[in-house]
Formats: sequence, structure tokens, C-alpha cells
Amino acid sequence: MNEEIGTPLHIVGGGLAGSEAAWQAARLGIPVMLHEMRGVRGTDAHKSEDMAELVCSNSFRSDDATANAVGVLHAEMRLADSLIMACGDANQVPAGSALAVDREGFAAAVTRAIEDHPLITVVREEITGLPPRDWGQTIIATGPLTAPGLAAAIAAETGQESLAFFDAIAPIVHFDTIDLTKAWFQSRYDKAGPGGSGKDYLNCPMDEAQYNAFIDAILAAEKTAFKEWENVPYFDGCLPIEVMAERGRETLRHGPMKPMGLTNAHDPDTKPYAVVQLRQDNALGTLYNMVGFQTKMKYGEQTRIFRMIPGLEEAEFARLGGIHRNTYLNSPKILDERLRLKTRPDLRFAGQITGCEGYIESASIGILAARFAAAQMLGTELAPPPITTAMGALLHHITTGHVAYDEDGTSNERSRRSFQPMNINFGLFPPLAEGELKKPEGVKRWRGKEKQLAKKQKYAKRALSGFAEWIDGQQRLLAAE
Repeated sequence: MNEEIGTPLHIVGGGLAGSEAAWQAARLGIPVMLHEMRGVRGTDAHKSEDMAELVCSNSFRSDDATANAVGVLHAEMRLADSLIMACGDANQVPAGSALAVDREGFAAAVTRAIEDHPLITVVREEITGLPPRDWGQTIIATGPLTAPGLAAAIAAETGQESLAFFDAIAPIVHFDTIDLTKAWFQSRYDKAGPGGSGKDYLNCPMDEAQYNAFIDAILAAEKTAFKEWENVPYFDGCLPIEVMAERGRETLRHGPMKPMGLTNAHDPDTKPYAVVQLRQDNALGTLYNMVGFQTKMKYGEQTRIFRMIPGLEEAEFARLGGIHRNTYLNSPKILDERLRLKTRPDLRFAGQITGCEGYIESASIGILAARFAAAQMLGTELAPPPITTAMGALLHHITTGHVAYDEDGTSNERSRRSFQPMNINFGLFPPLAEGELKKPEGVKRWRGKEKQLAKKQKYAKRALSGFAEWIDGQQRLLAAE
């Protein structure tokens, strides 16, 4: 064992990611110092001093590991001996095919496991600046409600534009569910930006009647109110579409839905009255975001209304829109593939602050951060999980897989504005190889959504096989140290 193990791994934040990271490191024989400010200073959202308190839903979402990306992530976490999944399973409440938990029992179980572990020391204190270098390996897992002092220190180290304090989220669509007999590729005025071709956007046209029906639906839709503690500002550059619609029926048509500079490739003689544009969101080209469509409409309303758009009638959404308070990093710019801060490699980040969304996603990044740090402290280095796995796909999106854009819509790796938190979904996985998806024997033609289901099942099987192999090889590597 490396002599550095006499120095503990410091973890700042005792939420889901921090608790999971502490557990993972301790299980590998690494002493841990877990710094949690609750008990000294509260937050606007938390009610208790327990670790891993759930502040919103009590659901970990689908537990189906055969055809759902979230369920696949659950299964991978269980293979990695996840504390969060073990406590979730032990405190499960009825929720159909989802995994929902008794929130108080769950948090109490996580807290008990952390406090009872002989290699974990919990220190109740607020960390107001960047951890000192003499701490050695450190993981910052402070979540979307990072205290102002630490957030300011992170911004000072990385640059102000590397840290965002709110989400203005536009919906993201799985590319293979867009009807390309109605939508077409074209940049406005055929302008080719850096690295572009002049056909960098997908365009969905509307005639006047369709546009007016769409505006009526937006105005009538149920909206979600801000939580009391969020205090999220609207900015003119990212107004919700319903706010724009309320300012006048033509506002959207002269904003994100303007038809100027576009010619419908399927009907060149008919000028669209309005156009919804979608732009590639990940390097794999499997996800497209709806440009300028941030919204506070409720999720069910979004799905119903956005499927009114020609070309999106059968759309499947990897993420729906929203605006809420959330502190997160421009991770593709400032973190390496092992979650280290490029300017301070002794610091790693985990959880929602890295730009993932959701309880399970946050905890899974805690698993990876802890295992990367533990390996380094043991004198070795672990390869990231394959991109074909759920954890590998999520890590890839956070650190390297996102396509960034400047405010004028041109691709630019230096841009911050377009990187936004993401839940795990199959759109983050690399596409199946040609010929890998085959119809069952005796079936001549796919029916309904059979092909989509078969594709998801193939993704799930490939992911779990790859993750089992990765975790097995990792255990052997660490055991040899």
C-alpha cells in the first residue's frame, strides 16, 4: 500500500455524491475526512442534519435494468457496492417499477453507515474557500446549493464564466425520433460557422394555423412555480417561451421561432410562418436541443405541446425544459476525464456541481471520483469506465462529450452558455454498430415501437456487460496494490 494512505482523502459535502464517495473510498481502505456544514450552517432547502437528505422527490426513478437507462445505472451502482443503492433498497416504498424510498429512513441509514465506518471521520464545519493544497487528494461534492464562500472561491480559481448559478434548460430530443420527412437540415441563410457545414440545425416548419394553435396551447398550459428558496432571475437572453408568448402572439415568431433565412427543403415554394430549430447537443449526434425553448411549463404539458410541432409528433425527450437555481461547473472546459480540476489536479468534483442531474446520477459520479482518487492514493491510475456503460456515458458527457456554442449559435469549445446538467439517458450512449440490432427470427417488419424497445434492450445488455468487466478488472488492480 502506498505511504500516502496515511493522509486521508478529504471530501467536502455530505449529500448523495459525498456520502457515496466516502463509502467507496473507505471500502477500498482509504481513510476519509468528510466535511459537512449542516449542523453548523443550514441551507434553504434541507430540513435535517442527516447525510444524503432528499430535498425534492423520494423517487430514484425506474429500476428497470433491461430497457431503461436509469435502471441500468442502478444496476451498475449495485455492482460497484453502492451505499446509496443499498440504503435505497433497504428503505423502499411501493412505486410500481420505480425505486422510491422512505426519505427519512433512507437518510438515517446512510448517516448511520457513514458515522459507523471506522475509516470515516465526519467533521461538521463550513469550508468557505478552496481546500488547501496540503490536504492532498480532495473531492468537492457540495451540490447545487454550494455555499456562497466556496462558490466564490471556485469561480476565482476557474474564471467567473466557469460557474453557473441557475439553469435555463431547453428540452432535448432523441435524434432518431425526429421525423426527417418534415424537418430538414439548414443553417439560417446557409451560414456555416466554425466547424459547420451550413446545415447545422434541424428545422421544423409551422404554417399560420399551426403556430396560433401552438401559442394558444402554451398560454393555457399549467406552469411550475419557483420554490421559495430559488429566487431565480429571468434574463432577456433566456426568457421562458411562455413569458415571451404572454408579451404578444408574434413575439416567439420574431424570436427563437423566426422563419427568416430558411427554405423548407420538402416544400421550397411555401415559406414557413414560423420555424422551431434544433441544434446538435452532444458529440455523438444522438441528441438535439430545442433552441431557445427554456420553459417552466409542467412536464406533461411540455410533452403534449411540443409534440404539436411538425416533425416532433413522435419525439422522445431525453430531458424536458426548466429554469431553476443550480450551481454547476462548465465541466467540459475545466475538468479532465478523471474529474480533476485542470488547474488544481489535487481537487476532484463529484455530484450535481459537475453538471449531472438527479439523485442517482450524482451518486454515481461520487463513485467514480472516489475510485479515481483512491487509485491515485494507492499508486496507480484507473481508466474511466467504457462509454458504452451508463457511468461511462455520463462521465463522457460531463467531461468531453458536450458540443458547446457561442451566443450566436456557432460551435466553440470555449463557450459556457450551452453546457447544462443532464440526466442519464440512452442518447448519451454511442450508437449501436451497423448490423448489431437485428429483428427477431421470423419477424419481417418492426411494429410500433418494437424497434425502439429492442434498441434500448441492446444498449442495456451492452452496458451491463461492459461495466461488470470494468469493475472486475478494477477490483483486481486495486487488490494488487
